[in-house]
Amino acid sequence: MKRKSRPPVRDRKAADAPSLSAVGVSLAVLLARAVLPPNAQLLATAGIALPVLRKGLEDFRRVGLSSHVLEALAVSISLLRRDSLSANVTTLMLELGEYLESSIARQSDELLKHLLNPVDREVWVERDGVEFSVPADEVRVGDTVIAGAGGVIAVDGTVLGGEALVNEAAMTGEAVPVAKTRGSAVLSGAHVQEGRLRIYAEQVGAHTAVARIADYIERSLNAKSVTQLDAARLADRLVPTILALAGASYLVSADWKRAAAVLQADYACALKLATPVAFKSAMYRAGKSGILVKGADALERLAEADTFVFDKTGTLTSGTLIVTDSIAFDTSYSAEDLICLAASVEEHYFHPMALAVVEAARSTGGQHFNHTEVEFVVAHGVASVIDGQRVVVGSRHFVEDDEGIAVAPHRATLENLHREGKTLLYIGFGGRLLGVLALRDTLRAESAATVARLRELGVRRIVMLTGDHAERAAEFAAKLGIDEVHADLLPDQKAAIVHKLKAGGARLAFVGDGINDAPALAGAHVGIAMQKGADIARLTADIALLEDNIARVADAKALAIATLKRVSANYRLTVGVNTAILAAAATGALPPVATSVLHNGSTIGILLNALRKLRHTVEPPRRATIRAVKQRG
Repeated sequence: MKRKSRPPVRDRKAADAPSLSAVGVSLAVLLARAVLPPNAQLLATAGIALPVLRKGLEDFRRVGLSSHVLEALAVSISLLRRDSLSANVTTLMLELGEYLESSIARQSDELLKHLLNPVDREVWVERDGVEFSVPADEVRVGDTVIAGAGGVIAVDGTVLGGEALVNEAAMTGEAVPVAKTRGSAVLSGAHVQEGRLRIYAEQVGAHTAVARIADYIERSLNAKSVTQLDAARLADRLVPTILALAGASYLVSADWKRAAAVLQADYACALKLATPVAFKSAMYRAGKSGILVKGADALERLAEADTFVFDKTGTLTSGTLIVTDSIAFDTSYSAEDLICLAASVEEHYFHPMALAVVEAARSTGGQHFNHTEVEFVVAHGVASVIDGQRVVVGSRHFVEDDEGIAVAPHRATLENLHREGKTLLYIGFGGRLLGVLALRDTLRAESAATVARLRELGVRRIVMLTGDHAERAAEFAAKLGIDEVHADLLPDQKAAIVHKLKAGGARLAFVGDGINDAPALAGAHVGIAMQKGADIARLTADIALLEDNIARVADAKALAIATLKRVSANYRLTVGVNTAILAAAATGALPPVATSVLHNGSTIGILLNALRKLRHTVEPPRRATIRAVKQRG
């Protein structure tokens, strides 16, 4: 969805960007040397060198010594010596190098901006049973949005009806189209390949996944890492050293060509550009794989993290409830009957517990109970009438206090289920407690493998925080091989533990998904928010997952480490190559022309290496594991 309030993200004005025409003019003058007399050659060379000289003078006035000042000095020396060949080749290589460097830098920005997949300007909605088209920015929360084959989904929401194959590659990295049916979650920006969906709009406009990506990209284009800032400062500090070396080489040799050659080689371009290009390239690869990184500094801090702290629910666990027990207190009803009766009235509701009950009923293949209109009681449950008798499905408070149904006779059974860490759904029918359904969150299939992979990547300590009972939390931790568990926690206690770990010297990454995780996410060295997390968690985090797959946490860590290694290798390569070129130029082994070619050529090579894809860092998307529903009679 195009957001009118956001200006285009650009790093420089188009007028300031190096152009290919300048390179062409420099090349034409160089080729024309064969037919031009010496004075004409010098005049033409001075003409094409004017932009280089002007840029050097402007830099000197504005910031003092810089790489542009060194380049202008080198060209000026050649012109004063009437060495049009050296001046011409130097100007050509500077123009070509700057054009290619700018193009590579722009490409890294474009890679990030291409993560944004705008939705259609017009969106079909259904209101009061009528379908019609409205501007995308007029879609409201609660609207029923229609998405058909060939269209782009305009909202984040839940499928109310229909079936479709949806390609979410731009949003999650999953290349295989995913089947969406009633109850499925969908993301804005995804393409409908086949079929048609009716979608309940939960996030619209600036709150959709597409709009949040745009916000993240704006931040990532501007955020600089410590490594990037250090490289830029080093490049600036080395400029006076190179100028002094050029002066010293002239004093020793009395050869202006040698001084001009030294001035051709500096560290600034490669040091200042290769680092951000490497980070932006990595952030693009991450985004294509369902990992949104809000800046180079976040990637750098993730690479350094040695302690990972996980919130349990919705992070290490799926956050999706399943029915584990169906207990009927009336012998005329079976466990399957109880599930199907509850599902018959819950199927109109999109609460996680309702979705779990409907899914359990679908797997039993049992009967559907015909009922009258369903009454929704906010924060309590649902009610209807079956065969002339009132049926209520919901919390204990709803059934016992509001409906007056006796629960105490079954206290022992209910307490046992509570001790097992299960959530109970009470079913009342005809004024009596017909039975209960027990539901429980389950470990993600990828959680154990993710913990193990983080250890392989050098993470020394893995901690789990939860508000769950200590026994239940310890059971989860044992299955995953987690080092440390803190249970029975309140939201502010999670942030306090994060603060304590940081005070102890841990470089801490926190992974969470809920509103209560926001303080901990903000307090960690780097915060990672799960895809289904609350808005405030995603906004607070430094890294947000677009795919509901915890394995992406380890992928992000691997990518961060590989990126820092690439940056370090480019740094050493830049210093090594340019030092060798400087030494050769200072001793007279390289003339200005050869120095210019080698320096600019090596800089472009280092930039291309920074842009090169990092291998074996992100594992292919996994299919979700389907968990069977356990039932007890």
